[in-house]
Amino acid sequence: MSVLVYVENADGRFKKSIFEVVSYAKSVADKLNTNLTAISVGDVSNDELSNLGKYGAAKVLKVSNERLKTFVNQAYASIIADAAKRENATVVVLANSFTGKGLAPRIAVKLQSGLADSAVELPEIDNGKFIVKKTAFSGKAFAHIELTSEIKIIALNPNSYQINEVGGEADVEDFQPQANESDFKTMVKEIVRAADKVSLPEAELVVSAGRGMKGPENWGMIEELANVLGAATACSKPVSDAGWRPHEEHVGQTGIAVSPNLYIAIGISGAIQHLAGVSSSKTIVVINKDPEAPFFKVADYGIVGDAFEIVPKLTEAIKAYKAHA
Repeated sequence: MSVLVYVENADGRFKKSIFEVVSYAKSVADKLNTNLTAISVGDVSNDELSNLGKYGAAKVLKVSNERLKTFVNQAYASIIADAAKRENATVVVLANSFTGKGLAPRIAVKLQSGLADSAVELPEIDNGKFIVKKTAFSGKAFAHIELTSEIKIIALNPNSYQINEVGGEADVEDFQPQANESDFKTMVKEIVRAADKVSLPEAELVVSAGRGMKGPENWGMIEELANVLGAATACSKPVSDAGWRPHEEHVGQTGIAVSPNLYIAIGISGAIQHLAGVSSSKTIVVINKDPEAPFFKVADYGIVGDAFEIVPKLTEAIKAYKAHA
C-alpha cells in the first residue's frame, strides 16, 4: 500500500500548486502510515525531481519519452494508472488543474476507483472510507464525498493546502511503461504559454475588471495595480466578448474558475455566472460606484465609488507602503 502523486510540469519546472499537492499527498500518506511516491512525465531534470523530497516524496518515477514531451491525455492517464499498479497505490493524488481535470476521471476508470475532484481539505479516514470535502455547484457550496472503493483518486484545488517542507531528497527511478498505440490517436500539436504573466488558475492574487472600465484604453491602471501587487489580471465575460481583453482572462462559470487568497473586482456588477467562478476566493474586495451591485452581497470588503479615482489612489498607497516596508 502506498500513495502516488502525479506532478505535472511546465517546460521542465514545477509550479507552486505542485508543491501544494505533494505536501497534501504526504499528509494523506502519513494518515495511512505509508510512503509517498511521485510520478513525473516529460523532460524534467533529476535535480528538480529529487527536490520533491523536500515536500515529502520518498521516490520519484521518471517517465522520459520523446512522444510524451507534450501532454497526451489518454497516454498520461495510462502511465499514471500503470504506476499506481506497480506501486500498489491505494490513493492517487493530482492537482485539479486544467490538465488534472482531464486526467482524473480517465485514471479513475482505468483503476476502477472512486474520484473526488475539487478537493479543498484532507480527507477524513475511517475503516478504509475516505470522506473528502470539495467544492460543488461551480464553487457556490461544499459537498462531502464518501469514497469506499479500494483505490481512491483525489484532485486538489489550487491554493487549498499549505506547502510543508519536511526536508530530504527523493530517489529518482526511470519508469518506462509499455506504450499503448491507441492512446496516441489524439495528439496535442503545440502548447503556447504566456511566460510573462501570472497563471490565473494558480494565482494567489487576482485583479479583475468589468464593463465599468468603459473601454480597453483604460486597462492600464488595472495592469499597474496588478503589477504592484504581483497579481494576475482577469476580466468578466462581457469584457472578453467585446474584445477588450483576451478570452484567457475571462473568469466565471463559463471561463476560468479561480480560488486566490485575494480577488479584487473593479467595475463588475457580480452576475451569478461570474460569482460562480470566483466564490472560492479567500477574500473578495469589490470596487463599484453602484451601491446596489450584487457583488457587494458576497464581498468581504467593499468600496462604493468611482474606480477611476479609487484605483490610482490604491495603487499609489500600495507603492508607498512597499517603499517603507
